[in-house]
Amino acid sequence: MSLALALTLVRIALSPLFLVLYLYYPSLHISLAMLPILLLGIMVIAEISDLLDGHLARKNNQVTELGKLLDPMADSIFRISVFLTFTQGLVQLPLLLVFVFFYRDSIISTLRTLCALRGVALAARTSGKIKAVIQAVSAFFILIALTFHAQGLISLEELKNISFYSALTAAIYTVYSGVEYITANYFYIKKALAKSQG
Repeated sequence: MSLALALTLVRIALSPLFLVLYLYYPSLHISLAMLPILLLGIMVIAEISDLLDGHLARKNNQVTELGKLLDPMADSIFRISVFLTFTQGLVQLPLLLVFVFFYRDSIISTLRTLCALRGVALAARTSGKIKAVIQAVSAFFILIALTFHAQGLISLEELKNISFYSALTAAIYTVYSGVEYITANYFYIKKALAKSQG
């Protein structure tokens, strides 16, 4: 197993760890003050692994079909897991808001897979990369707000409001990036669908 692939798998493994720490920190004898620090640490490791795995794969000439499949999947699994986790506990994000992330990634992944099976490759879009950055910044922002709440600097209501508008901003751009992706690749998607009917 290459180092790049190992980093991708680490990102997937961090998803349930983030959830367990956030939901069960009292049972794990973790203080509320320590919780956001641990969660921020997990986020930092996940984002660094996201930056490194593709770079290492290209640098060491270890780009594989499995890696191409797992890398975006790991990104989606981790970030959606984080936002789904935030629908519980202190933050209480609306579940409907988080489904925006899930549906966008599911639709785009399905289209890319369908087109690939028909011999049509859909290139990644800059808007998709910006979407990933905005989602990561939103999650970090929520964790920073959680840190302030744990220190008694903001109320629970303020934490929920900050978290909601932070996630809403990410959700709005997520919808835009999905529409932009489909619009930009409409010709190739139509071509792939025509092949499947033929």
